[in-house]
Parts: sequence; structure tokens; C-alpha cells
Amino acid sequence: MAESKTRQQTALGDVAARQLAIATRTVPQMSTITPRWLTHLLSWIPVESGIYRLNRVKDATQVEVDCGGRDERTLPQTFVDYVEDAREYMLTAVNTVLDVHTRVSDLYSKPYNQISEQLRLTIEAIKERQESELINNKEYGLLSSIAPSQRIKTRTGAPTPDDMDDLLVKVWKEPGFFLTHPLTIAAFGRECTRRGVPPPTVSLFGSQFITWRGVPLIPSDKVPVEKGKSKILLIRTGESRQGVVGLYQPNLPGEQSPGLSVRFMGINERAIASYLVSLYCSLAVLVDDAIAVLEDVEIGKYHEYK
Repeated sequence: MAESKTRQQTALGDVAARQLAIATRTVPQMSTITPRWLTHLLSWIPVESGIYRLNRVKDATQVEVDCGGRDERTLPQTFVDYVEDAREYMLTAVNTVLDVHTRVSDLYSKPYNQISEQLRLTIEAIKERQESELINNKEYGLLSSIAPSQRIKTRTGAPTPDDMDDLLVKVWKEPGFFLTHPLTIAAFGRECTRRGVPPPTVSLFGSQFITWRGVPLIPSDKVPVEKGKSKILLIRTGESRQGVVGLYQPNLPGEQSPGLSVRFMGINERAIASYLVSLYCSLAVLVDDAIAVLEDVEIGKYHEYK
């Protein structure tokens, strides 16, 4: 018995053995990263000079056409007038300066390069802010660009199939997708289930989305939720469809992806290397009926989702 106890005490333990083992490491995980479906679904237009001028027809009802008879003298004469003070969209910047101590990048870059990982996570944060600006920016964001005639309210508070149909009436010319908070999608699903009309799903980008009348509901946590209420947007995209388009600056120095650049700014006297990360973007709604919003959508008691 004494000999068995001695053998157990002299066996190599797990803690000591792990000192010789190589742990499999992950890259840094950041919980704030989302799929950012909106940026994938928008049509993006390159803006060479940083300015996008949106030209519109002044009054389409004044364009006169007719199904005339054989007498060509009865044909109407007309012309198409343009808005003289066309709106111009200026690209805005989302940027930050990343600092990395050279000692850190020199000594601790195996198996993952410290500078690459720092830049990757910073770029993810920049892109998250970009999606938020596309929705909420007071100058050009989706919620600020909706005409009064394209704003409606829910019939009963909770999002219902009837409400979604009302949105489809507002954006009936080739509607692309609904955009709303995930909690609102859940509330709509509950209403559909309660009414016995569970919405079908569709596969996009390798993920499943519920749909209404064949139009997918796209989630974004950047759509605001305030006091248990949120909004549902319906969007048509594309310049050729007179929809909503995203704007970006092409051919930037140090371009990493469309509209996003990384530039090395040098190393200071404290041996800190700095990198400027910049993203230039904006958004334009080409005609009023390219977007509509359902407001005051109740998603349930707010404290349940805090």
C-alpha cells in the first residue's frame, strides 16, 4: 500500500505536463462584430470627387403624352424640367488612429501578427460604425431620408402582416428587403404564429431569413429600440431601379476594401507605430418611394430585453 501511494505521488501531474504542451490559440474574438447585412445588400456607387449630385425631375405630371390618331397635328408638345438646386451628397469619414508599440509587435507576433490583428479588429469596429451611420446619420442616414408621405404607423402596436402589407404598398416597385432590429423580427414572428400564418424562410449569404410576401426581413442591431418600440424599414436598392444607393470613394491610398484605407503614419519617439484607418461613405435615396418606414412598432416590455 505504501509503495502504491509513493508511485501516485511521483507521477507527472496535468499542471506540470501542460508546461510542455502547445495550446491551440484563437484570434481575438470581439462580441460587437455583426454580419452587417445592410452593407452587403446595398448597391455601391463610386464617387470620384467625393460629391454625388442627385438630379431629379421637377414635376413628372407635366410631361404630356397621348395616344394620338392618324392626324399628327393632334400630338402634344412637352419637355421634362429638372430641379435646379439639385442636392449634393458629400462623403463623410469614419476614422481612427491605431497605436501599436514596436516592442509588442516585435516580440509577440507568433503565431498571430499583432499589427494585423489590431488592424483587423479596428477595421471591424469602423465597419460597425459605418452601418450605424448608414441607418442613423442625421444628414444622410436612412431614417433621416424618408419623406413624410412614406412614414406610417402600426395598426395595433405590434408588427402584424397587415402592417407589412401597408409598407409594401408604399414601396411596391421592386421592393428589396425589410430592415429592422432582431427583436422586431421576433415580435413579427410571434404575431404571424398567433394568426396561423408562419412566414416562410429564404437562404441568403448562407443564412436563413424569414420573409413576408417573398421579401426578406433583414436584422440589424443598429436600428434603434427606445422604450420597447422600434421601426421597420422597407427598401428598394440600385441606381437603375431609382432606389437607395451607397456611396464610397474609390482608389484610396492604402485601400483595403472599397472606401476603406489604412496608412502608416510613422513611429514616434516612444517607439509607438501609428496607423490611420479611414472609411469614406454616404448614402442617397434617389426617389421618395424607394424607402418607407413603419414607426412605433411595439416589441414587448422593454425591461425584458435590457
